[in-house]
Amino acid sequence: MWSRLLILALLVLPAHALSTTQALADAKERVAALAPSGLVFVMDDDGNELIAQNADEPFVPASVAKVVTAWLAMEVLGADYRFKTRFYLDDNRVLYVQGGGDPFLISEELALLAPQLVAAIGKEPITGIVLDSSYYPSDLRIPGIEDTNEAYDALNSALAVNFNTIHAVRSGNSVRTAEKQTPITPLAISQFRARGPKGRSRISLTQDPEVSLKYAGELIAAFIDQAGGKVEGEITVGPVPEGLKPVYVHNQSRYLAEIIHQLLIGSNNYIANQVFLEIGAERLGGPVSLEKSLKVANEMLAKHGLSKDIYLEEGSGISRGNHFTARGLTKVLNLFVPYAELLKRSRGSNYKTGTMSGVRTLAGYVDTAKHGRVRFVIALKGNTGALRYRLMQEIERGLKTQASRIQADRSCDQRCFGLRRADRDAV
Repeated sequence: MWSRLLILALLVLPAHALSTTQALADAKERVAALAPSGLVFVMDDDGNELIAQNADEPFVPASVAKVVTAWLAMEVLGADYRFKTRFYLDDNRVLYVQGGGDPFLISEELALLAPQLVAAIGKEPITGIVLDSSYYPSDLRIPGIEDTNEAYDALNSALAVNFNTIHAVRSGNSVRTAEKQTPITPLAISQFRARGPKGRSRISLTQDPEVSLKYAGELIAAFIDQAGGKVEGEITVGPVPEGLKPVYVHNQSRYLAEIIHQLLIGSNNYIANQVFLEIGAERLGGPVSLEKSLKVANEMLAKHGLSKDIYLEEGSGISRGNHFTARGLTKVLNLFVPYAELLKRSRGSNYKTGTMSGVRTLAGYVDTAKHGRVRFVIALKGNTGALRYRLMQEIERGLKTQASRIQADRSCDQRCFGLRRADRDAV
């Protein structure tokens, strides 16, 4: 009886519905054939599970964790939030610089900042610069960050420039800047001579937090000079004297939404954890701490029933201690829908990749005619990054009309090539 009813139902279904059903069934088969042990989960706008392969297995998200950090930041800080750096001047014309954790205090920002600072303090020589990084405790450690020269291992700091890295070109004992907007400084030269490879490279300042602070001071001094000011004294580290009022407060020119977009496109671990640390300080007060941010994150995750599905140790994905489930990350993608356009976009898909040794992940959205904006999560073990894009293609094909699938077939090779080249994230 039931078999007859099923046959009758299939007979009366419109041809396009049968085509859509068959396309989705074909997609499931191709996904299973391509990656039988891979995790693939797809859900439509209405919460219907379209593909669920190994969906309950926990996985290491790598840089896909940045989507969770981005959602938390947009909810807690707000799209128009701006990081601040404060400047103070005492009666002896000693300039105090108090860092506020600005993740985008880069050369271009210093070029905007310096003329306004000089206008506020005048062109009479500054007798010294004191750098105050007390907003970040000295014992702050991010799980997964190692003591290497790699840019993705840069230490987080209340006051750091150019993502706490130096970009230079070394030829023998000669060192010059690798970017025209960044003046070369004595500390940059000495650090690159000691630790930089030959040729063009970017190294992180991971050896000593005070070294990175002094580099920030040297670069600030160089831009003050370019703006018509003058720095004659030493650059030291210390607190701002009590009772001293700021003479200039610099608001980062980029609002948080733009910073989040750059974070997701460039997959910068340093930016991700600077933003993650600000979440806790905004809710619970400074100074920042990993514990504060994890407390706020866990409270928000619990509010949405995600305590068992999203486990964070830090905000960038660099720690292998982070563990997600596909259903949990899909719920976060549901919450992140208002901000989906901040993700990288390519041919109807908005997505974030994650890459570390033995881990390849991909998650985001695909816009479809039949199922609306679907959410997808892909997690693979191994080092074949191209396979995750192939799986995303099969998802796209299975959720489009027959005509769209033919067009997708024609553009497959070109798309795959472009996506592979776009996969640049270190974590």
